[in-house]
Amino acid sequence: MRDKPSGRARFGPFLADLDTHELRKDGTKVKLVGQPFDVLALLLSRPGQLVTREELRAELWPGDTFVDFNHGLNAAVNKLREALCDSAENPRFVETLPRRGYRFVAEVEQLADPFAPPRPAATGIPPAEPARRRFPLFAACGVAALLIGTLLLKITASRETVLEPRPGSMRFVPFTDQLDSGQPAFSPDGSRLAFVHEGLSAAESGIFTKEISGAAERQVAAGRWARSPVWSPDGGSIAFTRRERQELRLYQVPAGGGPEHAVDVPGLALRREEIDWSPDGRTIAYTAPSGIALVSLGAPGIRPLTSPPPGSEDWGPSFSRDGGRVLFVRSRGTGFPEQVIAVPSTGGDETVLASAAAVLEGPARWSADERSVIFSAYLGGKAGLWKVSAETRDSAVQVNDSGAYPAVARRGNRLAYERQTRGLNVWQLDLAAGAQSEATLLVPLTSQTDQGPGPQFSPDGAKLAYMSDRSGTMQIWVSDRDGGNPRQLTSVGGAGTPRWSPDSQAVVFDGPGPSGSQIYVADLNGGAARLLTPGGEFENRCPSFSHDGKWVYFASTRSGRWEVWKVPAAGGAPVPLTRHGGHAPLESPDGKSVYYAKTPFAYPEIWTTPVAGGGERLLAKELRPVTWAAWAVVERGVLFAAPSGSGGPLVNFFDPATRRVKPLASLDIVPFWLAATRDGRRIAFDRPGSQQSQIMLIENFR
Repeated sequence: MRDKPSGRARFGPFLADLDTHELRKDGTKVKLVGQPFDVLALLLSRPGQLVTREELRAELWPGDTFVDFNHGLNAAVNKLREALCDSAENPRFVETLPRRGYRFVAEVEQLADPFAPPRPAATGIPPAEPARRRFPLFAACGVAALLIGTLLLKITASRETVLEPRPGSMRFVPFTDQLDSGQPAFSPDGSRLAFVHEGLSAAESGIFTKEISGAAERQVAAGRWARSPVWSPDGGSIAFTRRERQELRLYQVPAGGGPEHAVDVPGLALRREEIDWSPDGRTIAYTAPSGIALVSLGAPGIRPLTSPPPGSEDWGPSFSRDGGRVLFVRSRGTGFPEQVIAVPSTGGDETVLASAAAVLEGPARWSADERSVIFSAYLGGKAGLWKVSAETRDSAVQVNDSGAYPAVARRGNRLAYERQTRGLNVWQLDLAAGAQSEATLLVPLTSQTDQGPGPQFSPDGAKLAYMSDRSGTMQIWVSDRDGGNPRQLTSVGGAGTPRWSPDSQAVVFDGPGPSGSQIYVADLNGGAARLLTPGGEFENRCPSFSHDGKWVYFASTRSGRWEVWKVPAAGGAPVPLTRHGGHAPLESPDGKSVYYAKTPFAYPEIWTTPVAGGGERLLAKELRPVTWAAWAVVERGVLFAAPSGSGGPLVNFFDPATRRVKPLASLDIVPFWLAATRDGRRIAFDRPGSQQSQIMLIENFR
């Protein structure tokens, strides 16, 4: 591994100290720690150059699986863009090169003074004086940032020390083999986990236990609605909740299995499923309609502990090791923030430990030494783990970019959590059946990243090509048209955007090269993929064959911007087709023109130019797919996905002869990719799969 970047770099209004991992905007400290800052540091070390996903993985995620790395990198770049108030669609700082990596596109100046003020703006206004008081941890990008769920972890005191995680000392390992497992809870001695599993039937669902050492799982309570297991202090029993006839009830069961015992106490009414058992074994904390309450197990009785403000709800209790304090979450019915609060178990003054403008996924938990608190915040479509000091009121720092329902072992330096995934699937829809047609699953779980699947029907209608990372890296796969008999076609890591040859015997695609993405052709009969665009430090993407198979069209930055080019399919020199911008080219139905997206951004215009080059013109202003990949050329025109204005997105048909757009079908989700059979009777598109969960362990957690 090469030496980490060091020094200080200034870009726009930002100043990054690569030695202390500090980022400032106009003198104000911006919250950016851990892997998001490490990504920034690597990009700043090579401004204007591609930093590949493979390089980022080797430097920052060397021990992770390919899937965890992809989730981690995508989340880190999203957080980096939030801190920089940047946009993936119109980047000022971080440009995405899909499936390749990232490039820092702003001018970077190396500095010697770590606190040098930013350069004056073009207006001539002098630089701001460095701030002397505390500011919010994230630089404000306007109210819109909050509306899209930007996580804002506010500090409750004036100190600026940040608790740095120690990712190098932690190890992430799967705990459960089966999916749909969650809500883990450690036994008092840290040797076992109790958890919830959703099986194929009610009898196979319920509360399970398993040794950390890897022994077989044991079912201790059955039923789909058993939730939130917690251990008794002696490890002999497990308490859990179960919903019965729309009512939540509290149960106990021996940890080794046996008869269940309902906890029936007058006045006991559970509003939510999350519970915790006190260290002395005498009480269980739960969420009552009026706040957190304690139910006594010895001399039955109920004692209220908290009283939330009007319109708020207190939930998710968690006892400290000595039972002297109880953590809980306070959610506000009017919206964010959600707060993590500690209160004495005897009642009294509350202490706010963290405040987040995001949904908290599961109760907060004390660390083993009780000097910190771990919680999960739902941001950007998934939950991540965060850690905040319980003593000094420091800012929260990220532990992991995925995870819900954290559980901390009191011994053994372990943390367990529920890892939630939602893979990408390929679906198909028969347009010829009209309104009666329903979408059906074609290929499940092609990818668990934000890449792919790029499905494409072969011209003869017999096969399907698509992208998948099921082998560990993103490759092109080929199957029967119905998804059967899949096989991996390529061995070029990072392959993407497959398109068929006219005879259905080869696939052209883009993949990584020595200094930029390149265009390759793979023969279905086997053999190594053949490179069509050797050399050059530029990007080549989104290839497609001409109808006669003699040419391959593609998008390239070799002229300094994205333009459409073509290259002989047998090999030769590339020829430019456009001069004013172009991307993702496809030949027209009559073979006389090339259609292309004007830009690689959302809602591109579709333009056209003769196959030999020449005039460039807008094809039709009504033809605006949601992405550069959400359209397909068929025998009589163009199919494309676009918003309906009300309800779900539509699949529309554009007829070049009449220049009219006709809606054909509606979808329940906006696709990124849209493909069609040559006759236009059937389409394929991407759609997220059902959410699944798995329990993960973090070893050597501090």
